[in-house]
Amino acid sequence: MQTQKIEPFQVIGISIRTSNENNQTASDIGSLWERFMTENILQKIPNKVSDEILSIYTNYESDHTKPYDTILGCKVSSLDIIPEGMVGQSFEGGTFAKFVSKGDVTKGAIYNTWVEIWNTDLDRLYTEDFEIYGEKAKDPSNAEVDIFVAIRE
Repeated sequence: MQTQKIEPFQVIGISIRTSNENNQTASDIGSLWERFMTENILQKIPNKVSDEILSIYTNYESDHTKPYDTILGCKVSSLDIIPEGMVGQSFEGGTFAKFVSKGDVTKGAIYNTWVEIWNTDLDRLYTEDFEIYGEKAKDPSNAEVDIFVAIRE
């Protein structure tokens, strides 16, 4: 794990309110990804700055054991146009702990990295945490996904 400064950014995408209780997040986030792919959301996001897909966890009620929002989308240059059925949100950035998840994302590689994160002694902010699905994640069976967790400096 290393720390990294992230500049403020804006995202447009689709979202769902979920919780890690009773494995609800696995079902909810799986459904969100399915919708993202089947409805071709990537192509419908205006003002994208790249085709990297971000999975953002934000609006935490408390910590990772309580409800929070998951937004699946892309960084954008403007929130002026938010298509119907999508959400747009600005994030402040800050200091983040960076983790790299490697392996088969269809067989729990990302989840296993989150279990590791939940069991670390990080001084988390619970403002926004996110995963970046870029070039190295194109092959889901052998993916590399960066995970950023907001922490106090």
